[in-house]
Amino acid sequence: MSAHDRSMKSAILPFFRRFPRLRKQSQWHFLLLFPWFIPLISYWVIGDRYLTHPGTFIWATLLNLVIASGCLFTLDQLTQWVVRRYPNLGQTWQRVWRLLLVFILITPFFILGGIFLYDTFHLFGYHHDPGSTGQILLLNLAANLVSVGIDESVYSLNRWRENTMEKEQLKKVNLQSQYESLKSQVNPHFLFNSLNSLSSLIADEPARAEEFVDEMSKVYRYLLQTNEGELTTLATELTFIQSYFHLLKTRYGSGITLEVSVAEPYLSYQLPPLTLQMLVENAVKHNVIHANKPLLIEIKTTQVGRLLVRNNLQQKTGRVASNQVGLTNIMAKYRLLAQSDPIVTSDSSYFTVALPLLEPKSSG
Repeated sequence: MSAHDRSMKSAILPFFRRFPRLRKQSQWHFLLLFPWFIPLISYWVIGDRYLTHPGTFIWATLLNLVIASGCLFTLDQLTQWVVRRYPNLGQTWQRVWRLLLVFILITPFFILGGIFLYDTFHLFGYHHDPGSTGQILLLNLAANLVSVGIDESVYSLNRWRENTMEKEQLKKVNLQSQYESLKSQVNPHFLFNSLNSLSSLIADEPARAEEFVDEMSKVYRYLLQTNEGELTTLATELTFIQSYFHLLKTRYGSGITLEVSVAEPYLSYQLPPLTLQMLVENAVKHNVIHANKPLLIEIKTTQVGRLLVRNNLQQKTGRVASNQVGLTNIMAKYRLLAQSDPIVTSDSSYFTVALPLLEPKSSG
């Protein structure tokens, strides 16, 4: 292909791409319906002349094909508009009755418009027959019901498959989240730091060492038990995070501080388990922790029922290895629960994650 041909192709293709495309269902309608539907309608409109005069057969078929194609294209574009407005399976009824309304209004417009054209210009010797027109409109109504039924069945089935696949994918991500979260706590690095902190306490501060072991056992008990469920209460998460923070405080001392300000009514609200642990771990992993530059982690509720977890930004200068498991898995858990995504914001001073809290289900 020459340079001139390539330039012509690159200029022409964007022009054609601007044209609206037909859905696959409409393309199948064209291929399967028109080869017999157009001749049938043409015969009903024109009569025996349609079959006995080759010229009439050809030109009438072409004219009716143009009219039917215009109708199909119009229906396709309006159908796409309705589907975009009401895409979910829970909106099936709103989508179906609007599609029926579109079909019932649009198709008679093209049919009667075509008949008016035939009658006005006396095309192919046409003479208006109200009985024949009534038969065509009745057949059209039945065809509309069948078309909308088939279209909606195909759409709902495809949508159901997409939702099922997406849910399965989210379940996989959620399981990976649980695995990674548990693995991050039982890896040798975590155990080494915890045992090293414990070792330094045993000789000098046995009382604190005993307290450390008690908090450490609470952490592991929670990791092994709670991570199996989809939700836990905020009160339970906060109790766990206090035990988890106790281990961090023992290690980092005055270099780290946790402030919790949660309104009493929200303690019974729910969120995915280990969400707070992943966010606290993320803050520890990516920021400098030093007595002269303490890391402050805040957990507090807002008036609109969100939980804010934020820390002051003092990022480490070296690149910190990250597999993006933490935030990605939190997002995946909320999507699996069909909830809105947490909102992540960052400025020069703070890194903040706003988590949706789920209202507890009433026992009644």
